[in-house]
Amino acid sequence: MKLYIQIKDGKPFEHPIFEDNFREVFSDIDPNNLPPEFAQFVRVNPPTAGLYKVVQSAGYEFKDGVWTDVYQERDMTQEEKKAVQNPIKEAWERLPNRDNFAAWTYDEVSNAYQPPIPRPESVDGKVVRWCGADNNWKETPARPIDGKNYMFNYITWTWEIA
Repeated sequence: MKLYIQIKDGKPFEHPIFEDNFREVFSDIDPNNLPPEFAQFVRVNPPTAGLYKVVQSAGYEFKDGVWTDVYQERDMTQEEKKAVQNPIKEAWERLPNRDNFAAWTYDEVSNAYQPPIPRPESVDGKVVRWCGADNNWKETPARPIDGKNYMFNYITWTWEIA
């Protein structure tokens, strides 16, 4: 969909206008032959912000004959970082088997809890889970498939009916 923007004193005025609206409001102007007080506008999606980064609009710029969106990226403030980190930390505190993961530590760089030993690759489709008693990864018994609802017990290392 084409967009246009009104130009006043060499700068964009207000916001881009959809082509349908432009034709309706400015019916006497040919969009293919715009006067200097109008220009074509190309919408640019904002970049994806990295962890602890904020992307914000910096207005519009004239580039390659059209006006486009411009964005700036900045580092989060300490308060913003805490607002990102706290839900992860709070969810960790609510884990029903949190004691099993006592050896894991919070990593600020990834905003996640990390095991002291990286998880090994699965071999032959076997599932491994963290065993807090051994402080290591351990093969998990197969989950029963009898249609009942099971929950894994990290202390007995067995599946129990929930």
